[in-house]
Amino acid sequence: MTRPMLAAAGAVAVFALAGCGSGGDDKAAVPETATGSLEHLAAEVKCKPNMQTDADEIRQALCKNTDGRFVLATFATDRGQAEWLSGAKDYGGYYLVGRKWVAVGQEKTVAALQTTLGGSMEEGSEHMNPGGSHNSSGSHHG
Repeated sequence: MTRPMLAAAGAVAVFALAGCGSGGDDKAAVPETATGSLEHLAAEVKCKPNMQTDADEIRQALCKNTDGRFVLATFATDRGQAEWLSGAKDYGGYYLVGRKWVAVGQEKTVAALQTTLGGSMEEGSEHMNPGGSHNSSGSHHG
């Protein structure tokens, strides 16, 4: 019974290696995705977090480092993170997504954070949700 388990483990290792840094990519290699508390992640990217929300479900802070300003959020559950991202992406912006954490900021800032924290870069909607009362376009119709 150990032989199939070893074969499966070997296949996983080969698959994992095949997906990383195959030659010819324009992008720099992305490190393994960081994990940990908001304070730990902030320390990794050399920022002192300015806490905005400190609740059981989500912890969110404003951060600034040499790469720029960004929001760093950690979540108690994967579901909480998915729900937050679903709503937040309506506002546009760039999102660096890790396991139970998200960093949000300008594209260059988020790309720079990715070189330290890993994760996957996602882009929010290009435009606000039309007709939504939360639009901050500066002109209100009604």
